[in-house]
Amino acid sequence: MKTVIERFLRYVSFDTQSDENSTTHPSTPKQKILAAALAEEMREMGIADARMDENGYVYGTVPGDPSLPTIGLIAHMDTSPDASGANVKTRIVEYTGADICLNEEKDIWLRSSDYPSLNNHVGKHLIVTDGTTLLGADDKAGVAEIMTAAERLLAMDGKYATLKIGFTPDEEVGQGADRFDIKGFGADYAYTADGGPVGEIEYENFNAADGKVVVHGRNIHPGSAKGKMVNSQLIAMEFASLLPVGQRPELTEGYEGFFHLLAIRGEVERTELHYIIRDHDLEKFSEKKRLFAAAGDFINRKYGDGTLELTVKDSYYNMKKCIEPCMFVVDRAKKAMEAVGMHPVEVPIRGGTDGARLSYEGLPCPNLCTGGENYHGRFEFIPTEDMEKCVGMLVEILTQ
Repeated sequence: MKTVIERFLRYVSFDTQSDENSTTHPSTPKQKILAAALAEEMREMGIADARMDENGYVYGTVPGDPSLPTIGLIAHMDTSPDASGANVKTRIVEYTGADICLNEEKDIWLRSSDYPSLNNHVGKHLIVTDGTTLLGADDKAGVAEIMTAAERLLAMDGKYATLKIGFTPDEEVGQGADRFDIKGFGADYAYTADGGPVGEIEYENFNAADGKVVVHGRNIHPGSAKGKMVNSQLIAMEFASLLPVGQRPELTEGYEGFFHLLAIRGEVERTELHYIIRDHDLEKFSEKKRLFAAAGDFINRKYGDGTLELTVKDSYYNMKKCIEPCMFVVDRAKKAMEAVGMHPVEVPIRGGTDGARLSYEGLPCPNLCTGGENYHGRFEFIPTEDMEKCVGMLVEILTQ
């Protein structure tokens, strides 16, 4: 029987970064390499119906007592486009409280002054990288924990619920639930294993939209530019200045929403801005979208119609209203957490999960902790002890 750590270290060796600009499904073909490997591993474990579909989704069943509810566990296989997930170099460090040198040659350090939550893990063993890539705990930790829990269930003779396993591509680019086969999945309810520190359970998430701004300019030699040049980059900067400074990710927390400038690419003739817009409260979310559009209207009034093109597309909504009528799903997870020594804490997701979309489509799906921290960046880490505890939590959910 493989340990959760062995599985995790293997899975992060697969480069599965998704691509928000792709038009294929999945967005990158390399995601299917891990998907195929997972389906094969599941079959080797004895999961007879393990399969990967044409879009890179992986499904499988661990049959249990038919008198109990059928419970799904879901995680995503892709990693964030925000940082490289290729050639991940891992090591396990016993954390003593001192800063961790990730890369001596490049002088890259994981410091508690930058990430105070490190102080919660003194005495634990942290899986880290060499500081040049992300780790991939978001969400290969969830994949490894689900796989390990499934293997433990298969070795048990006791009474447990039927487990439906689902691994999705493209969650990081907001498309993980797009082609998920809810009907074929066959769960009464489910959980995504896609959260952070142990004990956290989430069933409130942001309402989310993507915003794209294209600014058109006019180029001419700077020596004769007076009265003729229109610099799209400067107009784009002006648009950005019209949004509230205090509503940025680095200045908000908890239930506070934000406008986040993800990327800017430009020249004099043409500049693109890519934003994400977030708020837990639907009314405040709508107001943010109105403000975003009003900034674009102001630019067009000032510089002429067609100077700025703006599109806003909703991505997902707060799943809270879908979970509240069936809070027994949350209570079951809290009971499982307590059974393995966790202290359950309800926290709002400052982001989203596949579970948000799936909940709206009729599959209640709160989000569970996996143990990792500092997702989407080079300073991501996960304690091995917490991964083991999360496996225990998943098994408890199926065996209550």
